[in-house]
Amino acid sequence: MNANSRRSFLKLAGSSAAAAAALAAFPPAIRRALAIPANNATGSIRDVEHVVILMQENRSFDHYFGTLRGVRGFGDRFPIPLAGGLNVWQQTYASGTARTVLPYHLDSTAGNAQRVSGTPHTYPDAQNAWDLGRMNKWPTYKNTQSMGYYTEAELDFQFALANAFTICDAYHCGFHGGTNPNRLFHWTGTNDPSGTHGGPVIDNSGDSFTGSNTPYTWTTYPERLEAAGVSWKVYQNMPDNYTDNPLAGFKQYRDANLARGNAANGSPYPAYASSDDAINPLIKGISNTMPDAGFLQALRDDIAAGKLPQVTWIVAPANYSEHPGPSSPVQGAWYTQEVLNALTANPAVWSKTVLLVNFDENDGFFDHVPPPCAPGYENGVLAGASTVATDGEYHTDQKPYGPGPRVPMYVISPWSRGGWVNSQVFDHTSVLRFIEARFGVAETNVTAYRRAVAGDLTSAFNFVNPNSGALPTLPSRDKTGADAIRTAQGVLPQVPLPSTAAQQLPQQDKGTRPSRALPYELHVSAREDAAGRQVWLLFSNTGKQAAVFHVYDRLHLDRVPRRYLVEPGKELNGSWDAFASDSGKYDLWVLGPNGFHRAFSGDVSAVTAAYASAPEIRVCYDIANAAVYLTMINTGSAACAFTVQPNAYRTDGPWTYDIPAGKQLEQHWPVGLQGNWYDFTVSTAQGGFKRRFAGRLETGADSVSDPAMGT
Repeated sequence: MNANSRRSFLKLAGSSAAAAAALAAFPPAIRRALAIPANNATGSIRDVEHVVILMQENRSFDHYFGTLRGVRGFGDRFPIPLAGGLNVWQQTYASGTARTVLPYHLDSTAGNAQRVSGTPHTYPDAQNAWDLGRMNKWPTYKNTQSMGYYTEAELDFQFALANAFTICDAYHCGFHGGTNPNRLFHWTGTNDPSGTHGGPVIDNSGDSFTGSNTPYTWTTYPERLEAAGVSWKVYQNMPDNYTDNPLAGFKQYRDANLARGNAANGSPYPAYASSDDAINPLIKGISNTMPDAGFLQALRDDIAAGKLPQVTWIVAPANYSEHPGPSSPVQGAWYTQEVLNALTANPAVWSKTVLLVNFDENDGFFDHVPPPCAPGYENGVLAGASTVATDGEYHTDQKPYGPGPRVPMYVISPWSRGGWVNSQVFDHTSVLRFIEARFGVAETNVTAYRRAVAGDLTSAFNFVNPNSGALPTLPSRDKTGADAIRTAQGVLPQVPLPSTAAQQLPQQDKGTRPSRALPYELHVSAREDAAGRQVWLLFSNTGKQAAVFHVYDRLHLDRVPRRYLVEPGKELNGSWDAFASDSGKYDLWVLGPNGFHRAFSGDVSAVTAAYASAPEIRVCYDIANAAVYLTMINTGSAACAFTVQPNAYRTDGPWTYDIPAGKQLEQHWPVGLQGNWYDFTVSTAQGGFKRRFAGRLETGADSVSDPAMGT
């Protein structure tokens, strides 16, 4: 059944009792979603008439989806290196009895997995845990429970959502820290880094009407929508929104609450009426718009009446927010299902709606991918560079605000179904930019750096021909059952941390999933500079999106890793002194988006030897023919033998090429049969010279996730 397109399946369903029965086996929300074709009037983003956003609470990507097939999870072939020959999976716990902690399964048969306790998630401990990219003592600052992860056994609905629609595996929260700053990035594009309007916000002091903050005064995105005539609304219950609506911290919204005649804390929480807009149009951002304890009846009523706003934010009540402790994954799954049920109840609405479900922050839960922050400072010196201005990206302590760790993001719509993964870099400001792209209302609070490094989510959709593709299946949930699982799990002790002897590296499910085309075309090359006694790296970008290159010096992993943000059509370079403490040796490890990897090691002193060869390589792409080109260069005065070894995706090789002095040779390898993925190592016998180049060639066409992940 999964091999049929929706169109062909529904055609069969009209003539086949068996096919009709199979369709009826889907849960009601999904049955309706499958039967409703996408609005395809223009074949563009203009076909979207409603954007609905449900932001849940406090889960990292690896914590939820590290084992999911075909995403960058526990099977990532390029985990960042740590000192002592370790990698990022092998975290140091330095509190109490020191030990190494690996990610471990929060097994619901072994304890209270559904109601796992929360972990520290404030700005100071978040900065300490990611440590400007070193990321080697996560459980020391976040507790050992931060290394816990789930599998499909605990997250059947969440996994099914990912397998049915689109999951983003490079979506980062906006800020290294807690709820309110992240939600401010999500609702307003900023935390006011200049401090001119009540910021910079780095904590939760302004998360309610009665928060201790000086009221914020900068312009929020709902205000911009209001001014532009784009309808909007925040659906929430007052008083139970778990203080997850950051608009309550703003003077203009507090004034609207008082104008309605409410007390300063919002009581007696009268139900919102559309006539309240005549008092102040911002009331619908902070009012009791879901007086049924937050269980979505007002949303259902508005959909049934044809009054769903163009932009909708939903704030779940505490028990259904998915926050560790008060809520649980199973209850969050039920709530998400009910939002989808509400939207699909009206076919005309669902055919024109995008539902974005994301998480405000990672709590303290571990994620292994280094965030694409602006370069960090080490002893007052910038470690890296950026071709775009980084204004607004640093706190007063010179540490980047974000983006923070990866968090889950589902893109659920008639234009994004089929079990896709999108690996473009996004953060919370990307949601605002998607709304910008559709409705033309700019959010000027978003910094130039964020606009450069993070996309606008449009690459996650197929607007041209959306009404074909594989059929998804989803399990169903009911509230009583979800609450019962939460209660049963709640009486159990927390899942214990395995002993050092018993712990094992987690395994990711094998296999691929369809992967959207990405806007990246990136290059890194090296040059040994014998006269300058250093090695240079050149970072260039011939793609359509800026990218961050993370550089780890494997001979000095105690140092802050450098980051280079390079915009399209630009380049940067950096140098490393190979003689200050390493007698000419170097070992540089580079990571970019979607598994882009380069590694450079060797000995600059070898180039200075009389009559020595001087090897180097250049990698380029033949997009039209889906091939990777390698140029092997010998600028020395002696012949050099280059050996090329494939590391994945093919079983032939290695190949050896003898390059005379002063000559070069070009070879190419087609990659189309392996989803455009490549991974080769080039070495010579001289001076430990070694180069590795891996990644995916982007041709503008959709492809598959890395076939070598999870193997």
